[in-house]
Amino acid sequence: MPESLLPRIDRTCALAQAIGALQPIRTERTVVHDGGIAFGVRWVSSLARKDAARVSAAVTRKPDFNPFLPPEPALTVGVLGDAHLMVLNKYPVIARHLLIVTRAFEAQTEPLTRADFDALAAVMAQLGGLGFYNGGTEAGASQRHKHLQWIPETDEGASLAAFTAGLPPDLAAGVAVANARLPWRHRFVRLAHSTSSRTLAGADLHGAFRLACEALGIDADGEPMPPYNLLVWRDWLAVIPRRCEKSAGISVNALGFAGSLFVREPGQIETIRATGPLRLLADVGAPA
Repeated sequence: MPESLLPRIDRTCALAQAIGALQPIRTERTVVHDGGIAFGVRWVSSLARKDAARVSAAVTRKPDFNPFLPPEPALTVGVLGDAHLMVLNKYPVIARHLLIVTRAFEAQTEPLTRADFDALAAVMAQLGGLGFYNGGTEAGASQRHKHLQWIPETDEGASLAAFTAGLPPDLAAGVAVANARLPWRHRFVRLAHSTSSRTLAGADLHGAFRLACEALGIDADGEPMPPYNLLVWRDWLAVIPRRCEKSAGISVNALGFAGSLFVREPGQIETIRATGPLRLLADVGAPA
């Protein structure tokens, strides 16, 4: 992994935006409090644009079109090991939103491998931030081709801080636990090395993932795997089984379980406020 990864991401972003390959986002952010957790709810105009682009593309593209084979050259940051590429999200919800894409086709429902976690660890050991994965359409995945995702950490961004609050502060690494405050099935595992540590390795993440899956009764080698979300942040890895993609017409991906929700219409913000973000997440997750 080159030491200049962040400048490479920024340079690719600037060039891609200049030629229109990267579509700028516009957001209006509202904070909704529920159960002592502050949820950032954003109306994202690019989601509606993304929907429109899909409808338009469907007229000219084959039904099995894959945007990652190959990815747009202008959006490609570079090679990541033998099996992955780093690609910018064409319709980013957060600046520097990076996709970690398998170079050969693998389905989003196939098991995550050591190579997948090696690639994610290579990014996070250098940049920190939040890594996540939407395991299948019911978990919020919009593409069939396997891709992990990474976003930088910001003051108003997604994190696991509020969701891990209350867990034992002296919890040992490699132990799977649930937070009784959260009304959906999940497991957190404390990592042996922080994601901001150069010593973080894919083995750390892969082992923690398999431990969380085992605690949840999920076969980490199942093909296909049942729908789930994966989140990695600082000292924690979380796995959340999913029941469905939407509740009250609002799609939820892994970032919802890190306190960040996105809506296509401004009126859906009031739906979230009336329903309550915790109820919304419990509806799309599995019963606790």
